[in-house]
Amino acid sequence: MEAQPPTPTGAEPLRPRDALADIRVRAPARGNRRLERLLEAANADERLKAWWRGQEVTATRLGMSDHSWVHIQIVLNVALRLFRLLERRGIEPAMVTDHAMRAHDAEVVIACACLLHDTGMSIHRVDHEQYSLFLAADALPELLADLYEEPERTIVASEALHAIIAHRRSGEPLTLEAGVVRVADALDLAKGRSRVPFESGRPNIHSLSAAAIDDVKIEAGQERAVRIEIAMNNSSGIFQVDELLATKLRGSPLEEHLEVVARIDAEHEKRLVPVFRI
Repeated sequence: MEAQPPTPTGAEPLRPRDALADIRVRAPARGNRRLERLLEAANADERLKAWWRGQEVTATRLGMSDHSWVHIQIVLNVALRLFRLLERRGIEPAMVTDHAMRAHDAEVVIACACLLHDTGMSIHRVDHEQYSLFLAADALPELLADLYEEPERTIVASEALHAIIAHRRSGEPLTLEAGVVRVADALDLAKGRSRVPFESGRPNIHSLSAAAIDDVKIEAGQERAVRIEIAMNNSSGIFQVDELLATKLRGSPLEEHLEVVARIDAEHEKRLVPVFRI
């Protein structure tokens, strides 16, 4: 099943079991058996899916953009794409440099953090990153039980927890893995991601700027490891790029390895900022 938008605002509520029935997160494992098994464990975990449903409900109550399992799948796939492009250029993750493990293990760390980074929103939006920490601390040993023995299991879990708390606005990602998760979260900004605020009749700068983003392309760069090209249809998209994405990128281990270029392609708008670079 392809990723579909969450239940529209105003629709009849679903019982928890019905709301979770079709949820399944997918990402290319590319031969990483541990990552495959992690995704299998996540997709079989009704508690994790219930948290995803809870964070979706909280976002809807607040009139926010989508934070359902669709957001989780987007962030996961973007994060793996970013990491693999960085690794291709010889940029090593903490799992290699600090723990003498493998890049495949770094992918597991990244995936764990992506799967659990917003679960705290099932409790409250305010300080949700901290709430995500104690939910993830409880869930990770079970999700990783068939993947690692101790002490490696605790190392992977600890690095994932660091990535979760470091994705907040004031976070300080100390590892490549944490930086990848932080930036990937900010890159969920393409068209359609502002659906909830517009349907509820309460558009704001977040929803307006999200609607201005037509496309996001993540490719191998030339001077830098990764080039991110963002196509905008009007200047309000600059808010997404500068206020949200740039904030997450600056100060992270990815800053020197990523180039971000945003362009306005719409002919009808006065091009105040035709090209915006980070």
